[in-house]
Amino acid sequence: MASAEAAGQQPHPDPATDGKPARTTVREAVRELDRERVDHRFKGLPPDAADAGLTVGELAAQHRDLHTGGFTTPVLTLDGEALDHNLAALAAFCDRHGLEFAPHGKTCMAPRLFERQLEQGAWGITVAMPHQARVCRAFGIRRIFLANELVDAPALHWVAAELAADPEFEFVAYVDSVRGVALMDAALAGRTTRPVDVVVELGAGAEGRTGVRTAAECMDVARAVAAAPTLRLAGVAGYEATMPGADADSVREWLRSLTALAADFDAAGLFKGTGLERIVVSAGGSEWFDAVAEVFAAIPELSLPVQRLLRSGAYVSHDHGWYSGLTPFNRHPEEGGLLPAFRLWTQVVSRPTPGQAFVNAGKRDIAYDLGLPEVLAVRGADGTERPGTGITVTKLSDQHAWLETAPGTALEVGDRVALGMAHPCTIFEKWPLIPVTGPDGTVTELVRTFF
Repeated sequence: MASAEAAGQQPHPDPATDGKPARTTVREAVRELDRERVDHRFKGLPPDAADAGLTVGELAAQHRDLHTGGFTTPVLTLDGEALDHNLAALAAFCDRHGLEFAPHGKTCMAPRLFERQLEQGAWGITVAMPHQARVCRAFGIRRIFLANELVDAPALHWVAAELAADPEFEFVAYVDSVRGVALMDAALAGRTTRPVDVVVELGAGAEGRTGVRTAAECMDVARAVAAAPTLRLAGVAGYEATMPGADADSVREWLRSLTALAADFDAAGLFKGTGLERIVVSAGGSEWFDAVAEVFAAIPELSLPVQRLLRSGAYVSHDHGWYSGLTPFNRHPEEGGLLPAFRLWTQVVSRPTPGQAFVNAGKRDIAYDLGLPEVLAVRGADGTERPGTGITVTKLSDQHAWLETAPGTALEVGDRVALGMAHPCTIFEKWPLIPVTGPDGTVTELVRTFF
């Protein structure tokens, strides 16, 4: 994988400043976030910090205790040790299997975590939408993989301007239709001296999400790219987890189709004479990266070096209840493992009956698209923490979670209840500033998100 220096220590020209570097490094750009004022937009943060006009960095430097330092409930936290563990686990997996890594940034949209991923050797950052790419560029990211077909003309104009302003900026996007190629070419005409690199997206089965459905149609799209002066065919890509009923056999079969497609394009001479330095073959979320590693290891020799690019994103925080059951590390524990990093601390605000309680967090605060949260722990008024045994979340309102309590369960108004949630993508998006906690519960830093 790319070195941290290569990935994170490079200037970021901005067209708005006539191509002069707006920031010299990703690190410097991220450190600017520490100078942002704490204010009342940020859920869960201490009101006195906002009232005193503290910056994010000043608040973090105080190392306040999450439970006694003025933080209000609900408040989402990230466990610092779990973050460190997960970042290292995927970096080590990629190193062992000869994969380069472009983690999916849309999961967290947190430049501070992007920086950590680049420091661990990531090649670049994957995004799904143009505004996510713009966030990456604003924080100095030099390599962006957009895992979507991009046919929005203003967004393409922005890409062209970025490519023109910075000769070292690398950008790759999906194409999945001949019409999409035509729209891209028309939008880019006369706007860039460098062609935009694109990869043909192979759909994950006949009923998958996006992507071209057959090898013959893929070849048609690839030839259309080759004929478009503003585009350059860079390889093939897709996302296997959208395949209905995916299992180990069907995923491997699809991955072999993807790698065969790269060989077909190469045999047809579609990469020849384009100035391309490597053929991109990319796949992989957080569910099947073991299959990606296995099949990509068998890619035959092509006319150019192959960039085997993995794009997992949810691994960074992991979760309770979804990816915890799907991660490939469950199948291959000898390869490592991931730790759930999120805890949402709530507080009991009503205990109307012996079998019922309500905490002060609901749909506005909790990810619920992949299941209701689970109760991890209860912290009593004396500061003692105990397991959340006998307590179940049964329903969510906008600002409340409904809890069912087993007979004899000790739970009082004022107790703090920690919830674990599924699906990192919809957890991160609800929280603009997230405290990171150390082993003793002190807040060591704050992670800013941009959704």
